Amino acid sequence: MINNIYCIGRNYVEHAQELGNRVEEDPVVFSKPNSALIVGNTITLPTFSQDVHYETELVIRISAPAFQIEPDQADAYYDSVAIGLDLTARDLQADLKSKKLPWLLAKGFNGSCYVSDFVAKQTVPKPIHFGLAINGKTVQQGVSSEMVFSIKQIIAFISRYIALQPGDIIFTGTPKGVGKLESGDTLRLTLEGEMMAELQVE
Repeated sequence: MINNIYCIGRNYVEHAQELGNRVEEDPVVFSKPNSALIVGNTITLPTFSQDVHYETELVIRISAPAFQIEPDQADAYYDSVAIGLDLTARDLQADLKSKKLPWLLAKGFNGSCYVSDFVAKQTVPKPIHFGLAINGKTVQQGVSSEMVFSIKQIIAFISRYIALQPGDIIFTGTPKGVGKLESGDTLRLTLEGEMMAELQVE
């Protein structure tokens, strides 16, 4: 069962650059409501946006209560990884940012979050490679060693402020290559070359 959903922004330098953002000194943290989760394998584009972007991410699952822990302790607080999609209504996000307002509506809308099945972290080699193909063409490839902030640093940082609980999940950031989804697209998410999920856009 998935509890709270936390996300890290701008955690890959080239992705931050492609959107014209700077990399911050601390992780950029935001969240999505549970209602954002996609049930099944169909992505339904919202009617209020004409520019919904895919962002493929490595997702970790918290397995033990974590509050104000240090990075060197963090391995003990998550047990598994998955591949996820953080969908963003980019046009709405740009409008909200121009008004200096929160991104919640652009990031937390219904159906803006997908997570594959989780696999035990011990079964996944490090660094972790993941990717997204759309209509048979690879559009995103990420490797965990290229993160600005590591998984350990992310868990420790969030736990400074928030008491993480078992079942909480964390989207750890997206590599370069984000782009617009179109009705009819077929998406394949991979972890270490193995397909984790196939989704259709309608």
